[in-house]
Amino acid sequence: MTIEYQELLVGGRWTRPEGRSRIEVVSAATEEPLGGVPEGTAADIDRAVAAARAAFDDPRGWAAWSPRRRADVLLRLADALDKRNAETVRRVSTQNGMPVTTGARSEGSAPAALLRYYSALVTEEQAEVPRRGMAGGTIIVRGNPVGVVAAIVPWNFPQTLTFAKLAPALAAGCTVVVKPAPHTVLDAFLLAEAVVEAGLPQGVVSIVPGGAEVGAHLVAHPGVDKVAFTGSTATGRAIAEVCGRLLRPVTLELGGKSAAILLDDVDLPAVLPELAAGTLGNNGQACFLSTRILAPRRRYDEVVDAVTAMAAGLRIGDPLDPATQLGPLVTARQRERVEAFIAAGRAEGGRVTTGGGRPATRERGWYVEPTVFTGLDNHGIVCREEIFGPVLAVLEYENTEQAVALANDTEYGLAGTVWTPDEARGLALARRLRTGTVGVNGYTVDIMAPFGGVKASGLGRELGPEALAAYREPQSVYLPHRDWTGR
Repeated sequence: MTIEYQELLVGGRWTRPEGRSRIEVVSAATEEPLGGVPEGTAADIDRAVAAARAAFDDPRGWAAWSPRRRADVLLRLADALDKRNAETVRRVSTQNGMPVTTGARSEGSAPAALLRYYSALVTEEQAEVPRRGMAGGTIIVRGNPVGVVAAIVPWNFPQTLTFAKLAPALAAGCTVVVKPAPHTVLDAFLLAEAVVEAGLPQGVVSIVPGGAEVGAHLVAHPGVDKVAFTGSTATGRAIAEVCGRLLRPVTLELGGKSAAILLDDVDLPAVLPELAAGTLGNNGQACFLSTRILAPRRRYDEVVDAVTAMAAGLRIGDPLDPATQLGPLVTARQRERVEAFIAAGRAEGGRVTTGGGRPATRERGWYVEPTVFTGLDNHGIVCREEIFGPVLAVLEYENTEQAVALANDTEYGLAGTVWTPDEARGLALARRLRTGTVGVNGYTVDIMAPFGGVKASGLGRELGPEALAAYREPQSVYLPHRDWTGR
């Protein structure tokens, strides 16, 4: 039985869409229909932004509520999401191919955890911070909510990345219009049900799915005060141009082509399970994966053999099966894109040590075998472009200086990893990488730490206290005649 919705959540209410078009979703594993939802239009975006604007500008509305009062609502939303945990994971996995074991950790648990984290943060912090003025008197520094937020979310971790924006924005007092990706809309409507159940005030949250034209209309809308986007670098550049012209703040979490540096003392058998997660997790559909593996020359063949066996040993299967380690890609088009990169790598002289095709055991679904390349240098297309599929390249280096240079020789700077039993040595090398995040002997995105990149990997940070600050505008109140007390 398919899942069908006929209305959109606009301004906190289920309403009929302005248009007649629908977004039909199919299973990444079976290619069978899963359901459909109304496709939002520019007119639906206009209604959603107007509702968000009215809710934010209301002098007694969401922005004017005390942090404790807002936090109570967010905690109710977290509880409503917990009730839908298993169904959320199921919907995400069937839509984008994410293995359910990955989904349970991210899509099932992270949204409620983010709501609870930011609820605690806003109720525990000091709302106004006094400072001593250089010329005497007192300055009060406070943070005002930035306003109406446009949150544009991708399909690879749809709920986690929604709440990386929604949770801090709501906690700060902003109102939000969410535009989910067309490939993962059924989970977004499950979120809409939770929003209604939790009793968020009218106008505070709207969810309007649609394609690039709907997203562009939202980004440039005169009623929007800030844009938060996760997606490709190409789209991020276009959004940045619009926001720059409008002098509109923007957070951009974009692509990556990160490196895993295996030092010469690495214990390969010990690190392979974590290395698999950090290089091929979520079927390769994650921006932070270390898809370039840098190996010391004297151990290069040993590393190639180990990485090849690691990739070849992953269990490919139904994403809803807890035993599955590698599921399908999100769409047929995405599979074609990944296959084109594999063909390009071969054309450039790369040797495939495992994979390179479609698994013979899967007659349906958009599967690609985990693929490992050798024989390429850092200038090859497989080593330069973000593929967003299960494709790795193993490169050799002579010494740690060259390893650092290779890792940094990319237009991106989102993540990376260092692997060594000597943690102090790994940490020292990690500090030399020009990247927003880096893991030593593993990689975990933690909600308490800022996440984001440099160079073509984006602007700003999500998660941690830094994300809350990103949804506020600092305001300084000068009291030149008040004596400084320090309290």
